[in-house]
Amino acid sequence: MADRFFARTAGALLIALAAPIAVSAPAMAQTVPAPAASLKLFADSTMVTRDRISVEIVGKGPDLVLIPGLASSRDTWRSTAERLRGKYRLHLVQVAGFAGEPARGNATGAVFDPVLADIDSYIATLPKPPVVMGHSLGGTLGLALAQRHPEHLSKLLIVDALPFFGVVMGGPTATADSLRPMVTRMTGGPVAPMSDAQTRAMMASMATAPTDVDRVVAWSKASDPSVVVRAMGDDMLADLRPGLAAVKTPVTVLYETPLARMMTSDYAPLPNKTLVEVPGSKHFIMFDQPAKFDAEVDAFLNR
Repeated sequence: MADRFFARTAGALLIALAAPIAVSAPAMAQTVPAPAASLKLFADSTMVTRDRISVEIVGKGPDLVLIPGLASSRDTWRSTAERLRGKYRLHLVQVAGFAGEPARGNATGAVFDPVLADIDSYIATLPKPPVVMGHSLGGTLGLALAQRHPEHLSKLLIVDALPFFGVVMGGPTATADSLRPMVTRMTGGPVAPMSDAQTRAMMASMATAPTDVDRVVAWSKASDPSVVVRAMGDDMLADLRPGLAAVKTPVTVLYETPLARMMTSDYAPLPNKTLVEVPGSKHFIMFDQPAKFDAEVDAFLNR
């Protein structure tokens, strides 16, 4: 099963990245993203715009921070927010440069560490350490937060993210050093948007229903390709496995079946963990298995 996951995911990502690596500068032209205010999900919410992220705040109750994945919108969490806003004050993060959000501070340079610092700075202003939930890259950011700033969150839900994404691109024996030349090639040249066919091929490997594929395709097409490629490169080099044994934050990980063996082995050193396999799902578990996802989120919040 893991071999099929690598073939599906790494293959799709490599197809998607092939054009950006080789493209010439004139192809970089793209439409100007809509302002962050237009990316609100709820009419009665408030928006906080920072250098690296924006945060939509809605609901009342204990604070719950939700972080989407690579090239993804906060709309990833819409159903969760609609369901929980009566019990929690939700902080729906979106990374600058993703899904129509202007790039601002992410327009050049590293993405992962500065975004993590901006998220940490934001949640440090909350009255108490919040619960954090992250999907994909958002889950990796959450795990890095638990390692670097454990005092700033109470517990963490990771949705379908390994502690070292690099193995998806480089195989089980990959290291940050072995992947660095690939990352240098990815991020060292001009970047252009993917074609429609490339985008759909990648996103169809991550969600099942055509309407959900359409949704994530739209997010990807609205993303700044340079920010996406640099964020992916940073993610590929962020090996969080060495720090797992020292994490004290309670962590729950939801994952798709093809990743089961890797999840159990790679997260083995994590001391206070709950690992939950979600059969019948691709990467966007909240879309493919909504009832199971909701039940596991509730179990996590009540744990």
